[in-house]
Amino acid sequence: MTFDLGPTLLFCPADRPERFRGALEKADAVILDLEDAVLPEAKATARGNLIDADLDPDRVIVRVNAPDTEAFVSDLATLAQTDFRTVMVAKTEDPERLHAFDERYSLIALCETARGIHAADRIAAHPRVVAMMWGAEDLVASLGGTSSRTPDGGYRDIARYARSRVLLEAGAQGKAAVDAVHIAIDDLPALAREAADAAASGFRATACIHPSQVATIRDAYRPDAATVDWAHAVIAAAESERGVFRFQGRMIDEPVLRHARSVIDRAG
Repeated sequence: MTFDLGPTLLFCPADRPERFRGALEKADAVILDLEDAVLPEAKATARGNLIDADLDPDRVIVRVNAPDTEAFVSDLATLAQTDFRTVMVAKTEDPERLHAFDERYSLIALCETARGIHAADRIAAHPRVVAMMWGAEDLVASLGGTSSRTPDGGYRDIARYARSRVLLEAGAQGKAAVDAVHIAIDDLPALAREAADAAASGFRATACIHPSQVATIRDAYRPDAATVDWAHAVIAAAESERGVFRFQGRMIDEPVLRHARSVIDRAG
């Protein structure tokens, strides 16, 4: 099982079926949300919308409620009545709970609590998990805090640690990592900086909460033409070189060549 949906994953409340198709048209994949975006009294209707949805299952992720909730059991029963098989598990904390899913399902483990971040290594190792995502606001709330960001808009140290840990543990297991949503919808410059950092650091995608964020994220993950040209050129030069060599004033070794291959992959 692999994760290769593209860099933009757009959340859409599952109780708003009129938005499903539009969200899927705008982003690389849509996350139909049965959890935080849906009030408790609307969850049954949202599950019915999921069953009725006529969408490409290869481009749909369903976010289910946390495994220790009653709603989770109903979510699983609903999934079995659909063709959707990529599931984001909210507030993942215990890898044993993921055994509720059989081999038909590919899981995105959303680590967004102190317990989830603490167990990120074991969660990433679960055979059903194809990707890891982290969440800033729920994490800080689980610690008794009030904000994941400093007044200047940057992440606090605890959020930066959680982001790095999820990325590292996902990478250690050969799994993809998805960066958290940027909740300041109108601050596109800050989103652009964050998404560019995510792409350069190794995240495979960034989740978003509004269609206006999609283009900014796509641009951040797409290498510019000069970088792509450099990547192709250095790969070509490596074919006639042995070991470490000099190219355009820079030392080139295998890690740099791997960076170049990643650039080409993202450009494609």
